[in-house]
Amino acid sequence: MATRRFGTLLRHLREDPETARELAERLSDELLVHLTAALHEETRRRAMESGDQDAVIAHAFELGFGRDGLAVQPWVEAGFVVCPGGMVAKNRASHRCQFVSVDDTWIWESPHLLREDKRSTPGAEDGFRAVALLPLTEGLALDAVRARMRQGQHQVERVVSYEIRKGQLIEVAQREVSAARGGH
Repeated sequence: MATRRFGTLLRHLREDPETARELAERLSDELLVHLTAALHEETRRRAMESGDQDAVIAHAFELGFGRDGLAVQPWVEAGFVVCPGGMVAKNRASHRCQFVSVDDTWIWESPHLLREDKRSTPGAEDGFRAVALLPLTEGLALDAVRARMRQGQHQVERVVSYEIRKGQLIEVAQREVSAARGGH
């Protein structure tokens, strides 16, 4: 393949980020789809190669859970979105949990998931803790969902919504959910 020259375009993008929007407006729908896929793959590749995933996950297991054993809210570290999650069970029919959904899909089913480590937490209250890593991808929408299971019925208690904007995880909404409307 011949060497391509992108110097002028890259200079314009660096000097005036608005150039990216102008470029996108001029692309056909087909090219825009290809460019979006290429950008997503490059973001994912860089995230996989950039950070020390083991160190980020170890750090998250230290800081990612409150005194109640449940996960704290997600955060950005070393180029990753760090998403702790887990469950604390009193018995088979009763537990508390908090997990993240990504673009309306549970994180463990998300195509954005880079890695997830899970650890059991045996004791008086059985359960587990998990830490998942996502690439810092512009526009990604996350919901941290806290719920309770009673008598075999899940009831969502609280949802905190985030979006990734300009490389930052921004909280966009919080809502308490009544038991009558709950469920996940």
